[in-house]
Amino acid sequence: MIPSSTQYNARLARYPETPSKFVSGIEVRVWRKEDNHFTFVYVLTGDLPRLRIPSPMTPSRVDRLWEHTCFEAFVQVKGQSAYYEFNLSPSGKWAAYVFRGYRDGGPIENDDLDPKIVVRKEFEMLELSAVIRLNRLRQMPGATLRLGLCAVIEESDGRLSYWALNHPGGKPDFHHPDSFALDITLPG
Repeated sequence: MIPSSTQYNARLARYPETPSKFVSGIEVRVWRKEDNHFTFVYVLTGDLPRLRIPSPMTPSRVDRLWEHTCFEAFVQVKGQSAYYEFNLSPSGKWAAYVFRGYRDGGPIENDDLDPKIVVRKEFEMLELSAVIRLNRLRQMPGATLRLGLCAVIEESDGRLSYWALNHPGGKPDFHHPDSFALDITLPG
């Protein structure tokens, strides 16, 4: 069940040099509850049998999820260089990272962050929703958060396509500050 709260909608764009024959589009809905629980819902439409979608597994933290089909959320307090990265696999596997600045950081060793991932799959639609409890990371009342929403999609032949709100620069780079393109202001 999706919480009643403020909702934000976005559509991801494919990085032009990573074509995909089988993905029609990816939309993301974000809900923020007052207790800083965020629900991220990624909806991929396309020819799912031609994509490599990881099968459901026991949820656990795993690194390097971005090497296969994976949905990602980057969260940064506006005006700060530090940010968080969350990787969410349709398998139920997940990862969380904290960075002091551009690509300067590493994994968050806290299984309490366990995002609740739910996947719904139909012939031409995959929906992944995940609840991330940002209040467990740090209190941020009144802050404006900048979100980077993105995905890596693997086709059956192993080719990857990269999707994001914004693609600044010469190669796919979800960590680039300009890819954090959705602002959300938290209550004070």
